[in-house]
Amino acid sequence: MKCPFCSSENTRVIDSRPADDNNSIRRRRLCDECNKRFTTYEKVETIPLIVIKKDNNREQYDRSKIESGVLRACHKRPVPAAQISKLVDDVESEIFSREEKEISSDVIGEILMDKIKDLDAVAYVRFASVYREFKDVNTFMNELKKMLDKDKEGSQKNS
Repeated sequence: MKCPFCSSENTRVIDSRPADDNNSIRRRRLCDECNKRFTTYEKVETIPLIVIKKDNNREQYDRSKIESGVLRACHKRPVPAAQISKLVDDVESEIFSREEKEISSDVIGEILMDKIKDLDAVAYVRFASVYREFKDVNTFMNELKKMLDKDKEGSQKNS
């Protein structure tokens, strides 16, 4: 591993420990040339995933797009960053566990909708309004009604 400070290839690992819920390894390294320390992360290489967009264009999967969508939906909501990060991790795990080389953005959107619904109701409505591209207030109200009906069913079952 090259040192990011002096570009020397003489570096060694001085500490290793699991990171990201045992999905990667964090390694502290020491450069033998400049004696500076730096951290690297080692992850299992996954197959490159191609996302098929609504217009049938294809692009490489980008985690940051999911993160930014969830962050926008949760803007000014009482949702901790750790919960957002876990939600994105869960979505990513579900996507990659399918072991497919291509996945539709619609499938990713539905997985996200399902997870956000359990996270925060307002964030869900915000995300749904963009994802489902509500054309008018009636469509928006129908989605809210579905959500409220499901809440009623859930609270009646718990009674």
